[in-house]
Amino acid sequence: MNPTRTPVLVVSRCWTSRSGSSVNAPPKTASQFVSLINIPTLALDSAVPESGFQRSLEVFNFLDVPEVNDLGKLVPLNRSYKPGTLEPLADTSFVPYIEPSPTIPFHAPKLIGQQFLDVILRRHLEKFSCSVEMGTELRSFEQSDEGVTAVLEKNGISETFHTNWVIGADGAKGVMRKQLGLAFLGETRDELRMVLGDKSAPDTVVKVLAPIWKLHGTRSEELTMKTIASLIPTEVTFNKFDSVNEFRCVLVTSIRFQCLLVYVYFMVNIRMVNKFSDGRGFVVGDAAHVHSPAGGQGLNSAIQDAFNLGWKLALVEKGLADKSLLETYNSERLPVISEMLQMTTALLNVVVKTDKMHAQSPILSMLGINYRFSNIVLDEFAIPGKPINAYGILDEGNLEAGDRAPDAPNMLQVGCGESGVKTLFGLYRPSYHTVLVFAPSVAGATPILGALEAYDNKVVRSAVVLPSSATGVTVAPPVDLALIDQEGHAYSAYLVEAGQTKVLVIRPDGVVGAIVRGAEGVKKYFSRIFSGI
Repeated sequence: MNPTRTPVLVVSRCWTSRSGSSVNAPPKTASQFVSLINIPTLALDSAVPESGFQRSLEVFNFLDVPEVNDLGKLVPLNRSYKPGTLEPLADTSFVPYIEPSPTIPFHAPKLIGQQFLDVILRRHLEKFSCSVEMGTELRSFEQSDEGVTAVLEKNGISETFHTNWVIGADGAKGVMRKQLGLAFLGETRDELRMVLGDKSAPDTVVKVLAPIWKLHGTRSEELTMKTIASLIPTEVTFNKFDSVNEFRCVLVTSIRFQCLLVYVYFMVNIRMVNKFSDGRGFVVGDAAHVHSPAGGQGLNSAIQDAFNLGWKLALVEKGLADKSLLETYNSERLPVISEMLQMTTALLNVVVKTDKMHAQSPILSMLGINYRFSNIVLDEFAIPGKPINAYGILDEGNLEAGDRAPDAPNMLQVGCGESGVKTLFGLYRPSYHTVLVFAPSVAGATPILGALEAYDNKVVRSAVVLPSSATGVTVAPPVDLALIDQEGHAYSAYLVEAGQTKVLVIRPDGVVGAIVRGAEGVKKYFSRIFSGI
């Protein structure tokens, strides 16, 4: 292991990376978000298809990892049949459906095997000089004002490792949460126990099941599926499923699956930490919260945790922000996860009561998650005193600071550089804030852009957004980029009226950090983020 001091240590369950980042849900994503802003990272890991909802696909887009959406498969419908026959009754969806919209480029959830996601993200990490180590474990660590001293072990050999920050993405049974002394509040549903197993099946079985649940990959591949049984099995014959309707109705004869690859005993826990950090240590994903599988929010919530933390930690590590900024990771994510646990538990209770999986609510898309209540967002237009609704349903007719920033296609770049059609999502990246200045003309935006010259272009970038009626546009400093909203999608999505000047600051995590009237509002917002400016 390389003895060079690495600023960030990420502890996970399955693998280790150095000098860059990592990404399997919590672990790999956490370190990737940090490394993408040029903070070297080490991630530790000691080893089913994953569903990426709409917001997760947007995050991968911001990270410049389009392969997740490109290679992911649309989630197939669940088909139920009349008992004992192959006569279909109904097709239902387990995932939220969102109508296609210019503001939502990824309207359909995708399924991707975890092993494929792992390969995609490892390859992406290599661009940041990050290699992945397997089998390195965190044994213990101690914090001080200067940093973190960790004891790592690989192949029976211990090493003392010095770092500035440590992120626990090592799951509910990991060491990070326990060593940080964080409470894990909630309940265990003893009555809900499952054995989940990965098993292979012969090609004949795959052909039988393919019309019911369209399988990932080709028919020659092993069929990997999750099954439910009452006892941990060594050999399983499937002729009845108590909780999976489509199999109970269709498999009227016994089918024997081959080769039990792995199984795990699963009990539903509904728990979350009392806080997401302590000192220089943080937890994300399952290390911070666990819940029922209902709603498929686990991996997706872990991605959001890491995205929220990553850009803040990078700014602090670079000396551009005070350590107090890291406190907002806790204050922003706690209400979100608390509401998420309530929602997924309600879904679970419906399944238990009715023995049916129902079509999912659009709330599961995560597009309505917001931080309107955060003390670092600023909105000069919002009405104060509204109740917190952190896990809301997307309302495209309302936009406030703390909300997800919407996309807008068919933006025409003018004045400087190569002209071409752009999207607003094409501007947003996790290494900098993006300041959108909506103005009737470039001249009207100049005073605001002048105020931005006080900030390093590496962490603050800007674009002037002009109405579709703009003509004869001339671009000169301090304008970095000018875009004409050819079809009015940006003005509509960001609720800007014709002739109005309005400024929106988009955070590195794709959240609207500020909605203000002019330069003074921009300065006020950035005073909450940066130090010494």
